[in-house]
Amino acid sequence: MALDLNFVRSQFPAFQSPVLSSHAFFENAGGSYPCQQVVDRLHRFYLDRKVQPYGPYPGAQAGGAEMDEARTRLAAMMGVAREEVSFGPSTSANTYVLAQAVRQWLRGANAAIIVTDQDHEANSGVWRRLAEEGIEVREWRVDPGTGSLNPEDLTDLMADGRVQMMAFPHCSNVIAEINDVAAICKIAKAHGVRTVVDGVSYAPHGFPNIPSLGCDVYLFSAYKTYGPHQGIMVLGRDWGMELPGQAHFFNHGTLYKRHTPAGPDHAQIAACAGMADYIEAVAKSHGIIGDAAAQNQGVHDLMRAQEVAVIAPLLDYLGNRNDLRLLGPAEAGRRAPTVAVELNRAAEPVSEELGRHGIACWAGDFYAVRPLTALGIDLEKGVLRMSATHYTGAEDVQRLISALDRVL
Repeated sequence: MALDLNFVRSQFPAFQSPVLSSHAFFENAGGSYPCQQVVDRLHRFYLDRKVQPYGPYPGAQAGGAEMDEARTRLAAMMGVAREEVSFGPSTSANTYVLAQAVRQWLRGANAAIIVTDQDHEANSGVWRRLAEEGIEVREWRVDPGTGSLNPEDLTDLMADGRVQMMAFPHCSNVIAEINDVAAICKIAKAHGVRTVVDGVSYAPHGFPNIPSLGCDVYLFSAYKTYGPHQGIMVLGRDWGMELPGQAHFFNHGTLYKRHTPAGPDHAQIAACAGMADYIEAVAKSHGIIGDAAAQNQGVHDLMRAQEVAVIAPLLDYLGNRNDLRLLGPAEAGRRAPTVAVELNRAAEPVSEELGRHGIACWAGDFYAVRPLTALGIDLEKGVLRMSATHYTGAEDVQRLISALDRVL
């Protein structure tokens, strides 16, 4: 069964927008279009529920119930307990708060942690700064030719038993190779190492089943998964309750409040339930049955199959050119459909020219300074990035290829 692209696009108002629909959209890695269900819930909240939630009157009760609904339904989709789902202003903010908890947890422990040079800076810089506490920071390095991380390298990095935690990406926002999270977490667990996975660049291509990955923490951004601007952190109860709380002391007994120091954005949390509405709608329209986790897995697989098929011609086209360097795997099935290329000139003027040819994409370093540096790429020139998702059609890709032919 193939994904019904007509149905999918009907769920996104952007495709009917006279402003947005003029261009083929390839800046999804920077933020996806929101689905109609999210837009409707956000609009309704501001009309009818924009009061302090949970109070003893109708608007407050409805607002609190919708916030609870978002947490409950997203947790069910991803196969975790509702209390393990926390909301914050962004993934960068969530990771920062988590790092402060780990800082206290490891203080004075003669411990080490592992970071990578494949990560977006959000899952790198905050961990590296733990060196200020005397915590040793070890780097799991990419192959400078391919950008890949080799799990076999972890044996030596963890050999002395001092490593307590490691942070790595499900996939990079420029290299895009999908790391085998389950296999990596299995190695880590065998060494008693906690794992923090940045899923920002993977979750837009299908919400994962978290237990199957085996990680302690999984982070992603709702504004890249068809939702509002929120960061979502799935934090396992055992480690979450072991880590020192970062919120008001009287909230430390509730896991989803324990590491949320700021007041939540009520409306945007409530609107996140619209992402669950969307997954349910896609499942229903394609005859996918079962509980929330089963429906999510079925939709995940449909999304991935659509993306692999639609991005393959672009990868083939770029692979046949000798005037650029494709970052990450050439095989569509091994990567997210986020395609970055190093050009023989500055990339941003090329993205601007593509915009004049009806293509919406961008260029720069995308906060991936460390992986680009590891690959030997001139940060002044940056890379051109073209990112698709499941609502990207074959005609969009052909339009992009035609524009690239004219511009490159």
